[in-house]
Amino acid sequence: SRLVLRDLSPEQGGTYHCKASTEAGAIRSAPAQLTVLAQDQQSCNPAPEPSLVELPRECPQDAAGSHYYNVGRCPPAPCAGSSGDQSGCGADVGQCCGVRRMEMREIPCAGFLLPIKVVAECGCGPCAQPRVLVQGRVTAADTGEPLRFGQIFLGGKKVGFTGYKGSFTIEVPPDTQRLVARFVDRQQRFVDAVKVLPFNRRGGAIYQEVKMLRKKEPVELDGSQSNAILLGEANGREPVGELILPAGTFLRPSGEVFKGKVKASITFLDPRDMATASAASSDLSFANAEGEIVPLRTYGMFSVDFREGESGAELQTGPVEVRMDAGQVWMPEHLQKMKLWSLNPETGLWEEEGILRLAGGRRRKREERTFLVGNLEIRERRLFNLDVPEDRRCFVKVRAYSSEKFNPYDQLEGVVISLINLEPQPGYPSNPRAWGRFDSVVTGPNGACLPAFCDGQRPDAYSAYVTATLGGEELEAVASSPKLNPNAVGVSQPYLGKLGYRRLDHDDPNLKKTAFQINVAKPDPNNVDETNGPIYPYRSLEECEEAPVSANHFRFYRVEVDKYEYNVVPFKESDLTSWTGDYLSWWPNPQEFRACFIKVRIEGPQEYMVRSRNTGGSHPRTRGQLYGLRDSRSVRDMLLENTSGACVEFKCSGMLFDQSLVDRTLVSIIPQGSCRRTAVNSLLQEYLSRHPPVAENNHTAAFTMLAPVDPLGHNYGIYTVTDQNPRLAKEIAIGRCFDGTSDGFSREMKADTGTAVPFTCQER
Repeated sequence: SRLVLRDLSPEQGGTYHCKASTEAGAIRSAPAQLTVLAQDQQSCNPAPEPSLVELPRECPQDAAGSHYYNVGRCPPAPCAGSSGDQSGCGADVGQCCGVRRMEMREIPCAGFLLPIKVVAECGCGPCAQPRVLVQGRVTAADTGEPLRFGQIFLGGKKVGFTGYKGSFTIEVPPDTQRLVARFVDRQQRFVDAVKVLPFNRRGGAIYQEVKMLRKKEPVELDGSQSNAILLGEANGREPVGELILPAGTFLRPSGEVFKGKVKASITFLDPRDMATASAASSDLSFANAEGEIVPLRTYGMFSVDFREGESGAELQTGPVEVRMDAGQVWMPEHLQKMKLWSLNPETGLWEEEGILRLAGGRRRKREERTFLVGNLEIRERRLFNLDVPEDRRCFVKVRAYSSEKFNPYDQLEGVVISLINLEPQPGYPSNPRAWGRFDSVVTGPNGACLPAFCDGQRPDAYSAYVTATLGGEELEAVASSPKLNPNAVGVSQPYLGKLGYRRLDHDDPNLKKTAFQINVAKPDPNNVDETNGPIYPYRSLEECEEAPVSANHFRFYRVEVDKYEYNVVPFKESDLTSWTGDYLSWWPNPQEFRACFIKVRIEGPQEYMVRSRNTGGSHPRTRGQLYGLRDSRSVRDMLLENTSGACVEFKCSGMLFDQSLVDRTLVSIIPQGSCRRTAVNSLLQEYLSRHPPVAENNHTAAFTMLAPVDPLGHNYGIYTVTDQNPRLAKEIAIGRCFDGTSDGFSREMKADTGTAVPFTCQER
């Protein structure tokens, strides 16, 4: 179907959505933004927007010592179609705002001129179409065992398998709004995992760890007798409820009653166990009567698998009774709203099966109990849920940074921020009673807004546990002890005190620093201290998403050794649409990114910065011209005295963006200090001599080579990884370089393994 709007005026611009309704229910589309331009208004402003890049430390730009320079950018917005274009929108014909013209400038630095290309003019052109990927691993939640060769489904269609180590890659189909993937263990050891996976619409790969719940060992039941199975009785806890199976309830798919021996496996996911949150399926959402996707708060999920005792054939059931202990519901208002739900594995949405109603109790251990009772029929293998629709919702603003300097220009995109809603123990906010739901959002250029349950009356009615990962690497949260610094956390007082911010290691320094917990206190609109974030009312999503960096927000940052990257042609690795086709582009192909690193060993009493200078080596269009600089500080080897190692990126040799000629990049490796090269890896030396031309190495304070075209490996001290995500390619290559192997990974430097060039440095 197609919607055509004619004779529009600028005031009709805004946010629109479509709604489809049938007798079975309703669903809304994702919102779409309509921009209506006046007759003489341009959809792509030729003047570029400001965009700052950091220059080398030898290139201060003013008396204050600023190292930032405005290179400009063109926002990759769709261009409007012409008046004669039947489609009406440039998106259909692939026209987007982009770089039309760049110009070269030279920046005076200490002892040299630094070339830099800046955007001079924007204009409409073909849209960049980077691949959108989700990569990751699927493992068992209890043991970490990989799901080997498991099936992957998108909707009802099988799209692939996991690898031997549980790894997977999913290419996100165009126009996907909600990516629902189902992972199936063909050996039936695990419950099917239905995951709503976050992805970066701007292109590149997002990394996700998927956890699967191991099926509970089956028990034998007599199909001719009534049976009761407890839900959530493990680890000495009181059961959440029970499943009552009347005599004669088991059915073959033909409808024939089965009264023989039944093997029953009931796997319960208990939200009172914090470790189960990562293994929960879906994102706990359902479509209400208006078609709006709204959240649920869970009290437990269970998967059922009934099979004939001898043949192992699957069985269905007639009406069975689900009884939930009302004493496990700590919020009294939830007793009236509790429902039974089942998960649609294709949409990832929960569908209502029935209402749980208060019924008379029965005695157990001399105690009268009241139960919530509901009924269902099990006709297919689905996951079931004891849930409450919750309308007390807010958004939490979180940003991720490349360092703890929290520079607004150094925000990280493509970081997966995850929030788990907790129900605190009264009086013990750091000891939650249970988790209720979870959400994951990918950071964009302005951070991320995560949905969360909140309360305006009791600040600690709901709390949240927040983490951040980038390519499998956990980012660090801002410390809350020994002294809480509101400027570092990013939230001003007194609201910060009301939110009760605590990093995971607040009371125990041995715990990890990669998560924080807060009370999700709904902001009071009459209190000026609570109207500037980081918590926003649910109807203020746009305000949250567009909030300036000066507004209150929570922060994560990356902990890594000192490093610096400079590209003559600016490119933001988290936004693949910012790639520009130019002979001096560091990455010549926006669909595939090849990262190259060289390992340097340094004998010396301290850690040293090591620079790679990368210029054109053999291509006639770039010979002698700078591609970029890379600085990396060496990391001490904990086992070797006065020895450190550095993994330094260099520009890979290969085709340039026009894919016509290979360039052998001329790479110079220069430790910053009083250093002397003592040797060169013999295999690398032999390779370079057999692949002329050979670069001169007359200067003993540096190492120069025309970079190899072949990927080589750890025996040469060269580490090369290709991936659709530049950051992931670099992370994998660095891990191998630290480890000194071609297939391993380490965060601890092994300076004497897999090294290309050793230097000896004196203390300055």
